[in-house]
Amino acid sequence: MRPTVITTDFSRTLGPVKAMHAVGQPPFPHMSPDYLHYLTEAQIPFSRLHDVGGLFGGNMYVDIPNVFRDFSADEYDPASYDFGFTDALLKALDENGVKPIYRLGVTIENFFEIRAYRIFPPADYGKWARICEHIIRHYNEGWADGFHFGIVYWEIWNEPEDGPGSGMWRGTDVEFFRLYEIASKHLKECFGDKIKVGGYASCGLDGALQDPAAFGLPEIAPRGETYRYYFAQYAEKFFRYIRERNCPLDFFSWHCYINTDDNPAWHCKTVEDVALLSRVVDHLLEKYGYGNAERHMNEWNNAWQLEYRGTAYAAAQAAAMMLTMQNTRTDVLCYYDARIGESCFGGMFNPLNYRPLPLYYAFKAFGALYALGTQVFCESDNPSVYALAAADGAGERALLLANTGEDTVLTLDGAAFNAFFTVDETHALTPVAVPEDGRLILEKNRILLCR
Repeated sequence: MRPTVITTDFSRTLGPVKAMHAVGQPPFPHMSPDYLHYLTEAQIPFSRLHDVGGLFGGNMYVDIPNVFRDFSADEYDPASYDFGFTDALLKALDENGVKPIYRLGVTIENFFEIRAYRIFPPADYGKWARICEHIIRHYNEGWADGFHFGIVYWEIWNEPEDGPGSGMWRGTDVEFFRLYEIASKHLKECFGDKIKVGGYASCGLDGALQDPAAFGLPEIAPRGETYRYYFAQYAEKFFRYIRERNCPLDFFSWHCYINTDDNPAWHCKTVEDVALLSRVVDHLLEKYGYGNAERHMNEWNNAWQLEYRGTAYAAAQAAAMMLTMQNTRTDVLCYYDARIGESCFGGMFNPLNYRPLPLYYAFKAFGALYALGTQVFCESDNPSVYALAAADGAGERALLLANTGEDTVLTLDGAAFNAFFTVDETHALTPVAVPEDGRLILEKNRILLCR
């Protein structure tokens, strides 16, 4: 059995533990807030509000056509807005201490080939921006019997890249760029630094790995030709457009799903590929003068196939992603997603009994480090054992390990811990005792939280 040495130095602080354990749409089945406490208990700070409620946003939630149902109506009149169901969702999130990342746009229309409804460019970009303004005023300034939630992140649209072939945007690239320009400038003029505006939730930056030298990655070999290179070129055009027009961009959002099969359209096969791809984001932001913008990978899932639901494999892979991306320049990760219901992507909860699956406890384990606040030096000499350590400056400390390789014997060098908690298919952050011989074994696809 291969030995693994984990070296920690709690005197060497590295910066904040970042929100690597945020999620997509929250567990809010049948309008019930009874499951949001799971997010609170896992210290999950954000839930991105995209695809909330199912097809067409359930015709109730978040989407602009659900909140403002008649585009010909007066955008300044509170009576033109239908906030009811979105109010209920946001109130429940607020009561559970979870901040929304509000996507301004629409839910994907997966059957747009039959008929597309809401994914066309708005008839009036300025009016669309003013509608967004009043949604923000409702939730942050009390307008129209609203609230003062202080929502910071407002994301303009989602995955517009594929133009006429897309279930998200049936316009051209320049039409979307123009929408982003008008909306971002208007919202920042209205609210300034009280909010952060960004987008565009890119869905295919892995195409950049076809030509790594063009995207700031000269040391790796190209990954071969796929149609997805178009998406990387789209990103270049977007940044060139907004830079030329001096558009605000407080955060740039992008997506990456790992596919473990042999589909050549998917370049990202491992957690390390995703970390590499984050450097493409860094390169583009620096190249076009947005180097200070936040980086949000706000859709990801590296075990989304149904065969992995509820497995220790899914939990260990998710933990490996969070631990790895903490050490990139990425600021926020949002796992897609935390819904309770029928979906291959909803890997946190059993859709039949609504109980948490092992993957949820991977997020709860990371939340323990997030609550401590400060990352400290930690190093693993085994590339299959991912490690992260944190402390609060007052004596509390923790170490989180995820093993995606074979069983290994651990040596913890530099720190002693009093308690150990494990996650796999039969353990939900369950306390475990160290054997009398002192051999601490970390099995394959197991997570270990040391306190």
